[in-house]
Amino acid sequence: MILDLPLILETRRNHALEHATLHVLARKYPNQHMAGHSNPTGFFLIGKLDTQDIWTSATEAMTRLRAGESNLAIHAGCGTNLATTALLAGTFAWVPLRGRKSTLGQLAILPLALAFAAIGFTLARPLGPALQQRVTTEACLGNLHITEVRFIRNNVHRIITKN
Repeated sequence: MILDLPLILETRRNHALEHATLHVLARKYPNQHMAGHSNPTGFFLIGKLDTQDIWTSATEAMTRLRAGESNLAIHAGCGTNLATTALLAGTFAWVPLRGRKSTLGQLAILPLALAFAAIGFTLARPLGPALQQRVTTEACLGNLHITEVRFIRNNVHRIITKN
C-alpha cells in the first residue's frame, strides 16, 4: 500500500511523534503557542521552547507511543483537521452555487450555501482525526529513534530521527 512506502511511512511516524511531543510539551508550556512540521528525516517545532525540554518531551512521547498510547498521535491543531474542514465546508458551499451565473442568483442561494457549508464543517469534525489516525500519522514507530535535537534559530528546533 502507498502509505507503507518508505518515505511516506517515515513521514507518518515522525508526524505521530511530533504530535505526541506537542502533547507532552503542552503540559510543561500550557500557554505557549507551538507548531510543527514533519518530513521523512524528523520534524521541526516552532515555539519558545527549551532544547533540553524538547529532547526530554520527545523521548517521553516516543516511550508512551511504544507503550500503546496511540491517542497521542492525534492532535486537534493538526493541518489535517484544518484542510479537511476547509475542503468539506468549501465543497459543500459550492454545490448550491455551481451553475449560477448571475450575482443576484448567487445572493439568493447564499443562505442555502451557508447551510451546506455548516453541514460540511460538521462532517469534518470527526473526519479530520480519523484521517490522522488512518492516513497522516502512524503511531507504531518501528525502529524510529531520535538522533538529535538541534536549535536552528529563534523559536525553531529540528528533531532528527533515524530508522
